[in-house]
Amino acid sequence: MNRIAIVGEIGSGKSYVAKLMGLPIFNADSVVNKIYKTNYKCYLKIKKKIPKFIKSFPIKKEEILKAIFADIKNLKKISEVVHPIVRSNMQIFIRKNKKKKAVVLDIPLYFENKINKKKDIILFVDAKRSLINSRLKRRSNFNYKIYKNLKKLQISAKIKKKKSNYIIKNNFKKSSLKKNVNIIKKKILKNERNNS
Repeated sequence: MNRIAIVGEIGSGKSYVAKLMGLPIFNADSVVNKIYKTNYKCYLKIKKKIPKFIKSFPIKKEEILKAIFADIKNLKKISEVVHPIVRSNMQIFIRKNKKKKAVVLDIPLYFENKINKKKDIILFVDAKRSLINSRLKRRSNFNYKIYKNLKKLQISAKIKKKKSNYIIKNNFKKSSLKKNVNIIKKKILKNERNNS
């Protein structure tokens, strides 16, 4: 089974590209949201670490964002609790789909959290900075300070590109993006790995 990791900058359209692959997807953001809503043990642990911000169960995304906005170190405290749960969810997902030809990993901090494996096929979503910025500004919960701090935690796009097997240009036009995704998907399923 091929593990296809989708990487790129915040707002480059990684999740959309992941969906276009038409394969089973492990979406880390969705898993995290589910953990906040359903995992009481996780709530107690996070509340203990940042009691000033976490008021009640289920955990509200706004409270998490406020905590990160107040101090970026709070993100590390939250991650220490949440990441092991996400990782174990990912292992379950991979076991469940082991007979599939390929799965897609849509994990924002894929390299930074050392989730990458040697045989993973890495697909970098490349988008113009101006297009990314205009998309981010349209997000209802967009906060520039948090965005800047999150960017500091990530390895640069240049390094991610270097580590990738495929680079896909995202001009945010559905038809051309879908076409390019299908070309790359065919190559991957034929095992035509190419180091860009």
